[in-house]
Amino acid sequence: MRLGLVGTGRIGTPHAEALIALPEVSSVVVADADAERARATAAKLDVEFAPDFEALLGSDVDGLVITTSTGSHPELIVKAVDRGVPVFCEKPVATDIDGTLEVIRHLEGSAVPVQIGFQRRFDTGYRTARAAVVSGALGWVHTLRATTFDQVPPAAEYIPTSGGLFRDCGIHDFDILRWLTGREVAEVFALGDNRGARFFRDAGDVDTAAVVLRMDDGALATVSLGRYNGAGCDVRLEVLGSKSNAIVGLDDRVPLRSAEPGYPAAVRPAYSDFMDRFRSAFAKELSAFVAVAAGAAESPCGPAEVLEAFYVAEACEVSRRERRLVAVDEMRR
Repeated sequence: MRLGLVGTGRIGTPHAEALIALPEVSSVVVADADAERARATAAKLDVEFAPDFEALLGSDVDGLVITTSTGSHPELIVKAVDRGVPVFCEKPVATDIDGTLEVIRHLEGSAVPVQIGFQRRFDTGYRTARAAVVSGALGWVHTLRATTFDQVPPAAEYIPTSGGLFRDCGIHDFDILRWLTGREVAEVFALGDNRGARFFRDAGDVDTAAVVLRMDDGALATVSLGRYNGAGCDVRLEVLGSKSNAIVGLDDRVPLRSAEPGYPAAVRPAYSDFMDRFRSAFAKELSAFVAVAAGAAESPCGPAEVLEAFYVAEACEVSRRERRLVAVDEMRR
């Protein structure tokens, strides 16, 4: 199978490396708005180079992986689908709800599959916890506590186009809460603040946030988000039920330090970033897309799924700005 990848930045290059490693992939061709960056990536990875997106689409690719900045996603998705090329696109579909809805409406009736990247759905820990929920092994779930902390913040130039902490970072937690429990988020209350670099505030964003969510069955969840966790990248989820619990991300690389005397110190270094934490999940996600592009499987996460998580992220941003409890249904169009 011949696959194209557009966007050779901080996530695109690792994705290209993962594609090369898949036995079903015979060749990879890369492109980028910065043609020289794409050329350098192609030379480094020994893959093919396309001078621009149109040239890439015209090179007979069997599927397209989009890892560009969010603002370009709608146009690239639509152009590829209209050419009959299956698409994998990193989340989100668009920068806002209206843009997401526009893409979904354009795709209605199309048989060309589109998969959106929520790699936590392919992580072994999250999948194990989901199975425990579905089987009833935990009893009824009453509390979920999610944590997503970066060790260091992204580059300053990334933040103004990121969509903000809730849409860029928290959306992974909102999606996994829905996927893992099989329930929808009914309402949220969110707070956020800035203790670090000024570029977050200048972009209208926050670098730390806390969210309380009520699921539609009454279960309560909290999501803690932050860009400054010097101990390491910390992504976890605690699922607490009436019978038992399941904790995702509690392994020998979790960046937690016990204050209890005599507790053993960590042996292995903590996760450094999201790529380090989810390298295996990203590879499994792209392997799943290869099956989708080949017509051997249906898309495991279509654009409509992203829209539901986006509604939650948008409700969080409204809650933070207006300092009030927000029903997710307020965000629906």
